[in-house]
Amino acid sequence: MKNSMAETAVGAFVVAIAVGFFSFMYFVGGLGGPAQGFSVKASFGSVDGISVGTDVRMAGIKIGSVTAQDLDRENYRANVEMSVDATVKLPEDTTAKIASEGLLGGKFISLEPGGSETLIASGGQIEFTQDAIDIFGLVSQFVLGSNKSDDNKSESDTAQ
Repeated sequence: MKNSMAETAVGAFVVAIAVGFFSFMYFVGGLGGPAQGFSVKASFGSVDGISVGTDVRMAGIKIGSVTAQDLDRENYRANVEMSVDATVKLPEDTTAKIASEGLLGGKFISLEPGGSETLIASGGQIEFTQDAIDIFGLVSQFVLGSNKSDDNKSESDTAQ
């Protein structure tokens, strides 16, 4: 009976530690709790590598995160909603682009402020966007493109 009580107490302790750990990760990871900041939307042709929770950065500093994304079924563009720190003021001509941390690194949304004195209000739209660059697509296009030009060159040489 004493062993059974000790095992129950240890089990309850382990469960309490696990619940505490997951609660800590949920709130610190930015997944739970109210979003601190204001909401801004942007529309992209492609959001490869972007998901809910992805960083929103300005000058390399994290100023927010992606809170939602969906497909516009009328024009087939990806709509992204971001929560941006309330202390950051975004001019209406701000540009949003999907950038990469490196050749094989993760992606994030980079905001570059414009020069307008009019600011984007909460719930506003960023009009100027740049899609993610498909590095592997560019490399394969370069490799296939160089083979095609070599084929055309050899065909023109044999025709002469």
